[in-house]
Amino acid sequence: MLDGSFWIILTGAFAGGACGLLGVFLVLRKMSLLGDALSHAVLPGIAIAFLVSGSRDILPMFLGAAVFGVMTTLLVETFHRRWHVQEDASIGIAFTSLFALGVVLISAYAGQVDLDQECVLYGEIAYTPWDRLLIGEQDWGPRPVWILGTVFVLDLLFVLLFYKELKITSFDPDIAVAVGIPATLMHYMLMSSVSLTTVAAFESVGAILVVAMLIVPGATAYLWSDRLPVILIMSTVFGIVSAIAGYYLAGLWNSSIAGAMVLVVGGIFGVSLIVAPQYGLLGRVIRQGRLGLRVAQDHILLRLVRESETTEDPSVHISDLMEGSVGARFRSRVAMWCLGREGFVTWDAGHLALSDNGLGKATDLLRSHRLWETYFSQLGLPEDHLHHPADALEHFTDEELLQGLHAELPNAEIDPQGKRIPKNK
Repeated sequence: MLDGSFWIILTGAFAGGACGLLGVFLVLRKMSLLGDALSHAVLPGIAIAFLVSGSRDILPMFLGAAVFGVMTTLLVETFHRRWHVQEDASIGIAFTSLFALGVVLISAYAGQVDLDQECVLYGEIAYTPWDRLLIGEQDWGPRPVWILGTVFVLDLLFVLLFYKELKITSFDPDIAVAVGIPATLMHYMLMSSVSLTTVAAFESVGAILVVAMLIVPGATAYLWSDRLPVILIMSTVFGIVSAIAGYYLAGLWNSSIAGAMVLVVGGIFGVSLIVAPQYGLLGRVIRQGRLGLRVAQDHILLRLVRESETTEDPSVHISDLMEGSVGARFRSRVAMWCLGREGFVTWDAGHLALSDNGLGKATDLLRSHRLWETYFSQLGLPEDHLHHPADALEHFTDEELLQGLHAELPNAEIDPQGKRIPKNK
């Protein structure tokens, strides 16, 4: 017999995985707060289901909530597309109006019944082991596990079957229509899946957890990669891991399980914001540092190759290369060390000179710089405005682009300052 903690963790994992999977497309479409809107907009559906059925059984409540969840997405889309209301405003109008309608219905017709918004919208995942699915005399286990497990599988199948359509319609609906993909239909299918997932999840795990899992895992995954398959996998994994770690954190702190799960996924986002290699702060600092070091190396090589054009002794004393602030001086020293390690420069009594390999690389840089200056001069830029754009582009000019410049300037031998452009290899 499996203990209660297993069922709680499994329920949270299904909820986190399902919400994280669909949340990627909501983040991509800039509709992240739709889950928050749905968790409030379903209240009138729950109230009407109670008034019609006269009971708080899960089936009528779920059907009422699902109907109003889908209705919310239709209203948002109608406001946005037909009446040209901004999408965020459409979401706000739809969910606040429907939520207010639910509050009015409950206060007017169900005031004596335990059917308030806190009871309905904020479930308690800790009750999962005791909420059993009974068919006849047979106990099939916790009902939330079956509901959320089914929803997770359906969401996974939906994304796998319509991955190409979801990808194209999320990035550019106009291109999707042009290639024959029904963008509007795919939008409604996605929004319907989000609605059903939200309704299925919040009754067991709470609206706060649903909203967080629809937004945070997807936003976190986008910090790590630009590839949609990787983002989908990471978002789903983040949702599942948050559910598992959150349960044990709640036990450690004796706190709300759903709240701890949200805290964990928020913590994952915070760590990712710092260490993610793609868009994290640390990754950005590392990339900027590498770029600054590369630029410093290129400038040293250019200084040395220009020195070889004007003097018989092409070496330069280290002190002449150590200019600028303390940070720039440190970067220059590191750049010299890297050039020496890579065999591009040689050292002799405090002087730096180009090796044969370094001369070839420096000549390529010089050719690139002077070709760019010539190209910009032909475009009409004044002579005193040529250096800075050429200096910026010389570090990113690969062989293919260099050949393109040669093709644009087939007879260029002298740059606008009258200096010789090195011959192509």
